[in-house]
Amino acid sequence: MVAVFDGKNGEWQAEVAEAGKRKGILVCVEESAPQMDPPDLWLLFAPIKKARTDFIVEKAAEMGARRIVPVQTDFTNSERIRQDRLQAHAVEAAEQCGGTYVPEVADLEKLESMLANWPEDRKLMFCDEAEAGNQLFLDQTDDGSPWAILIGPEGGFSDAERARLKSLPFAHVVSLGPRILRADTAAVAAMTLWQQTLGDWR
Repeated sequence: MVAVFDGKNGEWQAEVAEAGKRKGILVCVEESAPQMDPPDLWLLFAPIKKARTDFIVEKAAEMGARRIVPVQTDFTNSERIRQDRLQAHAVEAAEQCGGTYVPEVADLEKLESMLANWPEDRKLMFCDEAEAGNQLFLDQTDDGSPWAILIGPEGGFSDAERARLKSLPFAHVVSLGPRILRADTAAVAAMTLWQQTLGDWR
């Protein structure tokens, strides 16, 4: 028996009916875990070095992101990603943590383009490294709105990006503590903060 899941119908115990070098057939016998969808939370981040980008995707999948979106900012170091490879990392992360949901890893998109087409009902938690040390907390009002978290690149946000983000009515500026965090650390810290305040860790 093997455990299988498709991200939509929970986890099932399956028997191997046929096994070949390149393909096989599994027969699902019984459901072993119900489908557990995460909160409607997106993680937006600027790609960094390969191993650390992989880390961000893996942790986002483990911690309950529904969608993972690499974004191109003014100071993003990497101008392209392997979306298929990052999606495979998300699948592996879901397997390792016993999850039954695999978040979509989107292709790289320019931040400005994404903001211009932002869904009206989705709030944005803007993690601004320039606010390190200031007491800017996450809005704890839970009105059921979907959310997204935005983490900047290694070089931080440009002045123009920061001004644009602060002018948006759906953006909530947040500080992640007294120190400036590395991008991969910031992603984990921000998701922990959101999950404990508004997510399914409460």
